[in-house]
Amino acid sequence: MRLCRYGRNGYEKPGMVDADSRLRDLSKVVESIGPNEISPRGLKMLSRIKPESLPVVNGSPRLGVPYVGIGKFVAIGLNYSDHAREAGQPIPSEPVVFMKATTCISGPNDDVMQPKGSTRLDWEVELGVVIGTQARYVDESRALGHVAGYCVVNDVSERAFQMATSQWDKGKGFDTAGPLGPWLVTTDEITDPQKLDLWLEVNGKRMQTGNTRTMIFGVAQIVSHLSQYMTLMPGDIITTGTPPGVGLGMKPTPVYLKPGDVMTLGIRGLGEQRQKVVAYAG
Repeated sequence: MRLCRYGRNGYEKPGMVDADSRLRDLSKVVESIGPNEISPRGLKMLSRIKPESLPVVNGSPRLGVPYVGIGKFVAIGLNYSDHAREAGQPIPSEPVVFMKATTCISGPNDDVMQPKGSTRLDWEVELGVVIGTQARYVDESRALGHVAGYCVVNDVSERAFQMATSQWDKGKGFDTAGPLGPWLVTTDEITDPQKLDLWLEVNGKRMQTGNTRTMIFGVAQIVSHLSQYMTLMPGDIITTGTPPGVGLGMKPTPVYLKPGDVMTLGIRGLGEQRQKVVAYAG
């Protein structure tokens, strides 16, 4: 299933996307899409619904964050060996974990606002992993059983903020730094998260091309690892690192985003995002 939320910011309705990529209205079935709906019981109920039985949503409404109830936004850094090399960093021996503030979350096509004082705004297409059932001390062999589905994430980063200290959070958690969606795609459609193509373009120029098979730590490893140190709850999202091609790694001179630039990005089977960069408006 491909689940989403659509409509004006703060007033989104639940939706489902059919096999022909038409948006269908789910609001007569559920009030929203949140932890209850993405639990095994909730997904089983939704799986019984035939998308063609739902009303078609006409026009091109805004797409919001595909589900609500995100308690934690966990991120993994330097998780593609070729990206670690372009960043001049050693291959990590275990997942590099940091957090993105939940206030950074925005819809897949909402503007990205360059924060006040920013000089090195960068892009990162990533696979997002949505937790469906509580995970605590889970084995790697059982880890994917705790996953409800996947989505596209743009881990927007302010490199000057990020590199100012040994902690990355302030360069990763500013408002609009976490576009999610367009859809939450359930695991029945994505049976192997380690063979997904990723890409990102800036102003129509391809910057990133990759595949999740080149992750240093796969999705099952990451979920298991994190569950040893924090309880993962339904609705938590994990973003799993980016392939090479970020602005910081451009040679001979890094390239950074500026107001007016447009990012388009996607993952095969998970849909596409589009964001325009706008200047900070205080």
